[in-house]
Amino acid sequence: MPLGRTFAVSLVGLSGALVEVETDLSSALPGFVLIGLPDAALGEAKDRVRAASANSDCPLPSRKLTVNLSPAALPKHGSAFDLAIAVSVLAATGVASAESVERVVHIGELGLDGRLRPVAGVLPAVLAAVRSGHTRVMVPSGNADEASLVPGAEVVAMASLRDAAIWHGAELDPIPVDPLPAAALTEQPDPGPEPDLADIVGNEESVAALLVAAAGAHHVFLLGPPGAGKTMLASRLPGLLPDLDADAALEVSSVRSLCGAPVGRALVTRPPLESPHHTVTAAAMVGGGSGQIRPGAAVRASHGVLFLDEAPEFSAAVLDTLRQPLESGVISIHRANATAHFPGRFQLVLAANPCPCGNYGARDSECTCPPHARRRYLARISGPLLDRIDIQLSVRRVTAAQVALSAETPRMTTAEGRRRVLHARAAAGERLSGTPWSVNSQVPGPWLRGPAALGGRTTAALDRALERGGLTMRGYDRVLRLSWTVADLDGAERPAAEHVGRALYLRRAMS
Repeated sequence: MPLGRTFAVSLVGLSGALVEVETDLSSALPGFVLIGLPDAALGEAKDRVRAASANSDCPLPSRKLTVNLSPAALPKHGSAFDLAIAVSVLAATGVASAESVERVVHIGELGLDGRLRPVAGVLPAVLAAVRSGHTRVMVPSGNADEASLVPGAEVVAMASLRDAAIWHGAELDPIPVDPLPAAALTEQPDPGPEPDLADIVGNEESVAALLVAAAGAHHVFLLGPPGAGKTMLASRLPGLLPDLDADAALEVSSVRSLCGAPVGRALVTRPPLESPHHTVTAAAMVGGGSGQIRPGAAVRASHGVLFLDEAPEFSAAVLDTLRQPLESGVISIHRANATAHFPGRFQLVLAANPCPCGNYGARDSECTCPPHARRRYLARISGPLLDRIDIQLSVRRVTAAQVALSAETPRMTTAEGRRRVLHARAAAGERLSGTPWSVNSQVPGPWLRGPAALGGRTTAALDRALERGGLTMRGYDRVLRLSWTVADLDGAERPAAEHVGRALYLRRAMS
């Protein structure tokens, strides 16, 4: 019985599962049957494969073709299965070598003329294939650079189905075709040059808080009137963060690939910045979709910064979807037929005006909002979410005197700030060596209050705040984390009472 077999990859979130593609050729009435839980886009592969095969001088026989995608219970999405289906059919009909086809994982979409079109998600798909033990992967030429970024992958780039059939032993004459380039499936705005910390005039207190946030990977809430520089501060936080390590770079690049953004010939090495509009939905924030589960803004910000400007304008339900990722660092999207897991370890930066008109507390403007309007406005950010924010800082407008003074004194640049952050993170990494954590914000409370306990005299102010109800137990632990980061920036071996006091101020600076 003629039978062709090869492999493809099905992605659920960033996790990929190997799919066996089997084709049976029988003498029943002519037809093309695709089974194995395909979605609508994958179901249309029958017509693409038939037309591409005919235009590649490999027409399908007038017999019944049954293509099975196994395991059948695993949901399968998209057009990236086209190449695997086509070569398994060619192997079943004897055009291509069945042994050669079976040794290769195939990923790619077919055009009707037989050319191979680049697809999104090649990087995580190739990574999943390599981890499952299949190192030889055939991809469209437009995805070759991206697929080659996976360590240990043997990438075979093809421009057309005809070239793929020849590579697998088909007796056809090669016909040169122009390979289709990898185009961005989603529009990516030009980020422009990285903003410099030296552009910030005045606000030395806020700059110091930004350094603490970068050194310990702490979350930040900036409260202040319009024009105080909240957005300017948030946009400079990614520049203070160190370059991504190899695992984080591969994860960030995989998310970009899954979103259809170009990856290029090198992995992403700088932390990303995501700033969604306040009209964003919950699915757009963390991910979702009725068919294929796609990553949201919080996933794209993983290992970087998620900045929510005008945070009270966001839906309360959208903001509360971030509570679980802030604790676990993982975003899980549950659907009836699948559960997708995405990375969700990002630094959250919230910015808000103190009231609807924005002028409450400003020295040069008058607030027109009644007290209940101010309370209702900030109450849109829930208490449990705010309790998870390490640094809560009031930002004030810069005065003319501060502008004049800053012109006479040197200001810290992003490069200088990053060097200080790297030094502080190195100190934390040495202290936390042998533990599952690498930065202070990840350290759990029992360790802070156990092996790393500071003593009653050092934490006296913190203990009083907890006793009076000014801090929750979660807030108590977050101040301890902040105090270690402040000490690391100062080059101290352990936090002193001064460091705990500064950390408590950063936590309660809005009071």
